[in-house]
Amino acid sequence: MAFAPSSTTSRTVREVGETSDAGGGIHLPDTARDLVKILVAGPFGVGKTTLIDSVSEIRPLHTEEPLSEASAQVDDLAGVRDKSTTTVAVDFGRISLPGGVVLYLFGTPGQQRFRALWDDIAYGALGALVLVDSRRIDASFDVLGLVEESGLPYAVAFNPFPDAPRHYTEEQLRTALDLDADTPMVTCDARDADSSVDALLALVQHLIDRNAPEDDR
Repeated sequence: MAFAPSSTTSRTVREVGETSDAGGGIHLPDTARDLVKILVAGPFGVGKTTLIDSVSEIRPLHTEEPLSEASAQVDDLAGVRDKSTTTVAVDFGRISLPGGVVLYLFGTPGQQRFRALWDDIAYGALGALVLVDSRRIDASFDVLGLVEESGLPYAVAFNPFPDAPRHYTEEQLRTALDLDADTPMVTCDARDADSSVDALLALVQHLIDRNAPEDDR
């Protein structure tokens, strides 16, 4: 999928909250110009499906299945005891941004046993939004490793669960995840469309900045 950031896209990217046609039809808008594949990644139970549900302008596609006794033996349910389903292939949604940019959102399974799907789902993606649960930061290491191995630019979004610790500083969180200084790190309530859009915009702006000519940086 092509993505050639333009000055128009860069100027108007923050306007998406006012112009996105959430809940609209299934057809692409006539203004669609740049079609961008984005991964929504993160460990089991972090909120990937919820985020795609909150922003998608089409009815999202889900491949959720009930958790079984067998999966309970291998999936870490710490912090997500109320979770009853899991994504077994992919979640899919779409959101249109100003300037003709359309994001195709692919939610990836968070469990290591679905590792074989990663290369197929990641093929053609231009970036990833990695959701992190600050109650179990170490659960994000494998996913971050996959994203980095694939060479995808990414942004990190902390989904603030009600019982999540609030005392960590930004520097402590960056150090814990071993993030580069230029990697965007934001807070994102996956249930809230505006908050989720802001997280996606942080990633899109990061992609624009990385692709900008040297003279424009």
